[in-house]
Amino acid sequence: MSSPSPASPSPSPYYLKGSPLNVRLNGVIGWLARRGISLMGSAELSVRGRKSGQMQRVPVNPFTYEDGQYLVSARGHSQWVRNMRAAGGGELRVGRKVRAFTAVEIPDAEKLPVLRGYLEKWGWEVNQYFKGVTAKSTDAEIEAAAADHPVFRITVTK
Repeated sequence: MSSPSPASPSPSPYYLKGSPLNVRLNGVIGWLARRGISLMGSAELSVRGRKSGQMQRVPVNPFTYEDGQYLVSARGHSQWVRNMRAAGGGELRVGRKVRAFTAVEIPDAEKLPVLRGYLEKWGWEVNQYFKGVTAKSTDAEIEAAAADHPVFRITVTK
């Protein structure tokens, strides 16, 4: 009698870790945002760490589509995404302007127009993280990439 084979491990969610240069540039962009300088709409996101309980900061590119504002994780299921899922919100800062918000992750089936618009605006910066998918890709190609790029609709609370 043979024993059952162990279940194969499930693949890890997509996440592209930043290079040392990316980490350094993010630090500069966050530093600028804290001092009131937004590069093409960038802001500094603060979200409570799910393990540490401390506020974690990272620069982001908030994106407005139709009547909503969104945060898209170009690099995939990053730490800020995992923290946002646990915290349900955070703060966006540019200088002294701090906007607290709640966040709801949107399902993959609803991401297409947001991802296409995000890639139209920010593709010059983030296309490299989308594995060949661009704003000019077909709907099917963008939909296939949707699961790798979490999207949160944010609602400012103050």
